[in-house]
Amino acid sequence: MKKRESLSASRIQGEILTKGDDCLNVFGSRLWNFLNPSDTWQFAPLSAASTHYLLIMPKIPPTQTSLLFPPLNPPKPLFFLERKPSNNDGEEGRRDPFRSPDISIPSTPRSIVSNPFSAPASVISLSADQHVTIASGTNVEPTHSRAHSSRVSVHSSLRNSTTELNIKEVRSGLSSRVSSQIRDSFMSPPALARRATMHESNGLSRISVAGPKAKKFRSTMLTGKVEKPWIGQKDIYAHLAYYLTYGIGFLGLVGSVILCYFGWRNVPRVGNLCLVMEDNFDKFDTAFTWEHEVDMGGFGTGEFEMTTNSPNNSFVKDGKLYIVPTLTSDVIGKDAIFNGYTFNVTGCTNTNTSACGAVSNETIATVINPVMSARIHTKRSHHIQFGKVEVRAKIPRGDWLWPSIWMLPVNEDKYGPWPRSGEIDIMEARGNGVEYRGQGVDVVRGQLNWGPFSWLNGVSKTFGFWSDRRKSYADDFHTYGMEWTPNFMRIYVDSRLHHLLDIRFKIPFFERGDFPQTVANGSQWIVTPNPWEDGTNAAPFDQPFYLVMDVGVGGTTGWFPDGLGDKPWLDGSLTAMRDFAKAQDQWYSTWPQNIEDRAMVVDYVKMWQSC
Repeated sequence: MKKRESLSASRIQGEILTKGDDCLNVFGSRLWNFLNPSDTWQFAPLSAASTHYLLIMPKIPPTQTSLLFPPLNPPKPLFFLERKPSNNDGEEGRRDPFRSPDISIPSTPRSIVSNPFSAPASVISLSADQHVTIASGTNVEPTHSRAHSSRVSVHSSLRNSTTELNIKEVRSGLSSRVSSQIRDSFMSPPALARRATMHESNGLSRISVAGPKAKKFRSTMLTGKVEKPWIGQKDIYAHLAYYLTYGIGFLGLVGSVILCYFGWRNVPRVGNLCLVMEDNFDKFDTAFTWEHEVDMGGFGTGEFEMTTNSPNNSFVKDGKLYIVPTLTSDVIGKDAIFNGYTFNVTGCTNTNTSACGAVSNETIATVINPVMSARIHTKRSHHIQFGKVEVRAKIPRGDWLWPSIWMLPVNEDKYGPWPRSGEIDIMEARGNGVEYRGQGVDVVRGQLNWGPFSWLNGVSKTFGFWSDRRKSYADDFHTYGMEWTPNFMRIYVDSRLHHLLDIRFKIPFFERGDFPQTVANGSQWIVTPNPWEDGTNAAPFDQPFYLVMDVGVGGTTGWFPDGLGDKPWLDGSLTAMRDFAKAQDQWYSTWPQNIEDRAMVVDYVKMWQSC
């Protein structure tokens, strides 16, 4: 062992004194207060290889030992459960600082024998007539009727200050009633209230948690004096603008009412009408109502069909009239159409015998009409001069078919040959499909034909059409009508709103036609004649007309324009009918095999005369 080294007490100021297993640290500055600087201290090494030394301190008087080494106390817990002794218990002895806290080992009274069936004294009662109050500051001792009670003390050290919270029982009502109750020992222990803080008051108070304070909205109310200059001085222009605005609105409303009234009043009306004809086709009356027109001459338009009175081409079935086009080759054969056959139509009604028969000759390119059809009229039975006509019908489907519902004058020479005496086309259509660019089966047309010469026709100034954008007119029946007075003529389909033509007779037709002053008549130039010079503004439509219905095929007057829809002939060609007949396989394939779809089917016909 190394030699002990003497050391003055002044050299150990600020050093650490180690004493066995006590693990107590005493700073030199505190030790210096109790020692004499003249005392001698000694250090002895613990072992030969150790760098630690044992400090041998001088003998301290007994009176200074307790001051140098005060009793050691463990740190105080934040809170613990402490048993409150009863009145019979003696003063509680000094607590052992090294014992476990009361919160882990609850204390129970052992000096008094309690009821074995009662709840432990450490359980706080939660009966309905008891309240738990958190008190801070002074200890308030309430009066208890029970022999034992419990107290929960909460110790907290915040900023070198300690606040003790006592959770005590507060009983309401009679104490005898509370002491007589047997508490449920299986009741859950009460929830402890939160710890009190240093900011709470010292008096006895209940702890309440306030919600967040609502933010006060800023007021937008005007604080100063509100100026109202319009009250003191009135603006004349503002009043004028006010009355002017409402005045103009009122005048507009009144003007609209007046306009609607006079518009309704000026709509032309037919007036009183008397029914002169009605045929619902219970039978085909060819004796007193209808008359067939039998002809092979083309009717002035170069049509390719012949009209017959055969029941194959016109008949009544199920209360409807059928006008059906058929092939001539089904009767005489296809080869006979082009060469070596003479055909005479039975019952020809044309006074020109050349229109009653034909001879096929391949050398001179003459053929027999390749199609048979029918045309009927009411020339000798029923006609009207001013009135109304309605025909409900369904048009046929098929390329180059030409269904028509029209009217001709009874006296065809009153103003001269066609078109001087006029023609009224209530409905004309084409059987070509909707893709046909020349207006196919989805379009119907109404028009008036009139003019001083056949090649100077004013039809281009008096025509109109209506199209069905959803389906074709061959899909269902439609009503085709005409209203006619000395002042106007209206042609429509299904409704007056769907009018094809609405013309007023305010000026003469010759003036309406704007014809040239002179025209070439052969080798001479003549002044353009006015056929209606002695007539009214409605002339030539100021005379009786009769009704005509037929289904034509082709033609050379331009109804089917050249170059559209793979047209197999040219209007100006001398062999137009032969060219059409040679293309039979092409156009006949577009004709429906069902007769009801290939025919023009008429439901009823009605005619009224103005009376």
